[in-house]
Amino acid sequence: MGGVGNESRPDELPVHSVEVSGFFIGISEVTNREYSKFVQATGYRTIAERAVDWEQLKKQVPAGTPKPAAEVLVPGSMVFQIPAQVEGTNDYSQWWRWVPGACWKNPEGPDSTITDRMDHPVVHVSWPDAVAYTKWIGGSLPTEAQWEFAARGGLESKPFICGVQPIDATHANTWQGEFPTNNTRADGFVGTAPVGAFPANGYGLFDMGGNVWEWCQDYYHADVYAERIRKISKGEKCIDPVQHVPTRDLRHPDAPETRVQRGGSFLCNASYCSSYRPSARMSTTPDSATSHAGFRVVMSKEQAHARENVVQNSK
Repeated sequence: MGGVGNESRPDELPVHSVEVSGFFIGISEVTNREYSKFVQATGYRTIAERAVDWEQLKKQVPAGTPKPAAEVLVPGSMVFQIPAQVEGTNDYSQWWRWVPGACWKNPEGPDSTITDRMDHPVVHVSWPDAVAYTKWIGGSLPTEAQWEFAARGGLESKPFICGVQPIDATHANTWQGEFPTNNTRADGFVGTAPVGAFPANGYGLFDMGGNVWEWCQDYYHADVYAERIRKISKGEKCIDPVQHVPTRDLRHPDAPETRVQRGGSFLCNASYCSSYRPSARMSTTPDSATSHAGFRVVMSKEQAHARENVVQNSK
């Protein structure tokens, strides 16, 4: 487990061995069609569909930040918008916009719809929104270790989901062209793609790189691999690791906790974010909902059999 190749970042190192118990994982990311069934059955409302809770939000911003106006604290989400031009790529506010009314069923705002995107991955789901779905269907989010094992598809010590060959328009839904101002759409998509639109990996799994970021169980911990190495050097085995304790995250210094996302998205480009690699890790505040993040489900053997019985009995 860990970074391979010269694009690896410090939080992907050092490489170390872990043991992962058998598990089932979704062939694809959860789709709008599947999430719609969950919402219809439960009446669940995602965080993006609720008014912003200032008491929660102020825990993630510098102390003394004034409370925004009431018209700002309305339901909504972060939507990527191609800017005409940018001044460098360090300021992501140049292409991300808070859009009132944006949510999983209205991805670009109140005037948009998912009617023609039912087989696309659901987006604008926060970590709790993803967890709620996994509990309803009888599974859970994957751990980082499960996710990386699945993403490699049986290819050991290779930097990309397709092996040593870098991702291109034939392998995954990523950004082609100059990010963030020009997407050539060489892969046929400017946003999300229907799940399964690109070749599966060695385990028959689709979109383990690109399309949308995928939430994992773990709290983000930048130095967790180094801690594991220290334990392994003392003779301890690393079996089914998962980070259960939040730690300080320098990417989000004012947030009390962050969770891990994996796999990159349709916005990933080698010049800016090559996070479509199996080992790449991203930290995000759990209440964040964006137009390029979704999830997939894992189940143990027992959970999968229980789910199968439920499905059979409902027929």
